[in-house]
Amino acid sequence: MRAVSKRLLRRRFSHLAVASRTEPKSSSLSLNSSLASSLIEEFARCCYQRELRAAMRAMDAIERTGVRADSITYSELIKCCLARGAVEEGRIVHRHVFSNGYQPKTFLINVLINMYVKFGFLEEAQKLFDIMPERNVVSWTTIIAAYSNAKLNERALEFLVLMLRDGVMPNMFTYSSVLRACDGLWNLRQLHCSIFKAGLESDVFVRSALIDVYSKLGELRNALGVFNEMVTRDSVVWNSIIGGFAQNGDGYEALNLFKNMKRAAFHADQSTLTSILRACTGLALLELGRQVHVHVLKFDQDLILNNALLDMYCKCGSFEDANIVFTKMVEKDVISWSTMIAGLAQNGFSQEALKLFENMKVSGSKPNNITILGVLFACSHAGLVEEGWHYFQSMKQLYGIVPEREHYGCIIDLLGRAGKLDEAVRLIHEMECEPDVITWRTLLGACRVHKNVDLAIYAAKQIQKLDPEDAGTYILLSNIYANSHRWDDVAEVRRSMRLRGVRKETGCSWIEVDMQIHAFVVGDNSHPQMEEINKHLSQLIQRLKEAGYVPDTNFVLQDLEGEQREDSLRYHSEKLAIVFGMMRLPKEKIIRVRKNIRICGDCHVFAKLIAKMEERIVVIRDPVRYHHFQNGACSCGDYW
Repeated sequence: MRAVSKRLLRRRFSHLAVASRTEPKSSSLSLNSSLASSLIEEFARCCYQRELRAAMRAMDAIERTGVRADSITYSELIKCCLARGAVEEGRIVHRHVFSNGYQPKTFLINVLINMYVKFGFLEEAQKLFDIMPERNVVSWTTIIAAYSNAKLNERALEFLVLMLRDGVMPNMFTYSSVLRACDGLWNLRQLHCSIFKAGLESDVFVRSALIDVYSKLGELRNALGVFNEMVTRDSVVWNSIIGGFAQNGDGYEALNLFKNMKRAAFHADQSTLTSILRACTGLALLELGRQVHVHVLKFDQDLILNNALLDMYCKCGSFEDANIVFTKMVEKDVISWSTMIAGLAQNGFSQEALKLFENMKVSGSKPNNITILGVLFACSHAGLVEEGWHYFQSMKQLYGIVPEREHYGCIIDLLGRAGKLDEAVRLIHEMECEPDVITWRTLLGACRVHKNVDLAIYAAKQIQKLDPEDAGTYILLSNIYANSHRWDDVAEVRRSMRLRGVRKETGCSWIEVDMQIHAFVVGDNSHPQMEEINKHLSQLIQRLKEAGYVPDTNFVLQDLEGEQREDSLRYHSEKLAIVFGMMRLPKEKIIRVRKNIRICGDCHVFAKLIAKMEERIVVIRDPVRYHHFQNGACSCGDYW
């Protein structure tokens, strides 16, 4: 641009001199018109070439002479202010275009409003909007989008109503913006009807926004309905519907939609792959995740994709793959570091997680609340009481992070595991935020480990005040009574559950073999190979008993005797999944099992012994952490 000849620039900006003849006359009546034209031409050149300082000097000169450039030139200068983050210069431009009683065109006021919005000065944008003599669809859409982006949802919806009353019809950009302000199904349905009345239901941007908002509200059936009504689709809409299902935990439907997208000859971009990786993460589909990784290589330096890939490998229990991805990442942000720290902690590598945290600080990346949560989790699951207290007490002072419930929960868990139950209770009562069900359940779990029945009853009562139908509380309390052989109390807990209609979540484990998911539930014999699995399991248990294995009947909740107690443990879902993996996977393959509830102590012992006796690696992911079993040991160090 700088190489453009003066002659070409003069030709390009010659029309701007007209502005000087249309402006109100000032005291500089004797100014030579050619000089005015030259000043405006120089001003325009500086604006178009993004020379901010020179443009501001030129603007000052033309203001003194009483002439003006056109709205397009001023809009270019405002773009330059936005690009440079020049707030004060933007305000000077604002004052200039309104100086000497001049009323700029609606177009230019819209540009100024957008400038204030982009700078984050909503109040100033609103003031400018209020004094506009005429407002068009751009004016209304800009202010509605500003409130929607600022999460001031009621204001955004209010301004849509005012826009309609003013007789201005919303367009697809207006609806796309205001839809994001819907935080309730009632408002969304009203807007959906309004979109039909406006004849914009077929617009791709509006449809995509509708799908996003229905998904955000968990209304996946409605989101899919909007998607299916579309005659023509583009990659944006495909990404919206796939992302909606992935974010709501319906990974299977997300993957099914992805297959349909490929059949429709649409190519996956970064957004698509991020959603598919999220689906693989939720379902623990490591092999499929590895296939997606091949597609990610096309966008090798995409930070968001690499973070999603890192999260997938960490949550699928493949720390080796996660480490390779993390090491190769050219750019790392706080999400990258936090994901890896939490991944190490959850996979049983607490010391490595703390070392990585120190490396993060050296790198200059500032920790956030998620980072500290990962650090506290590492301390909690390694029994590092002093270290955990240090990080917890210094998080606000060193990093300006106010402890939230999750941070308190980690410390309460840490103290509870270490047997410091009185200190854990004291901390709960000193919390800056109100303890929730999870907080009290954490204490209840510690009471089970340390067989403190009285404190367990107290914690259970606190939970039942907050959530009388919390099944986990009844189960934990039943466990505690059963371990103390208080069978009458176990029966009373079970009776209370029946009266309230509370049902224990059925334990389920699943394993991926040959790109298929095989699920196992206690008492369910529907798997086609169940007879063979049970036979193989019985043989393994017999061999383990000969090697010294004794089933831990502390995890039996019924008042059973002798072999009956052992039999109730035999068919736990994770045992079935492990045996099936041994039957179907070659010895060099890791057996990876996912479980919906926490692994019991007997299954933990079983997995350790099987890993040693069969020389296999077994990884079990439960809702809390990952257990890597190898050579008769677990990565959790039997501390879970």
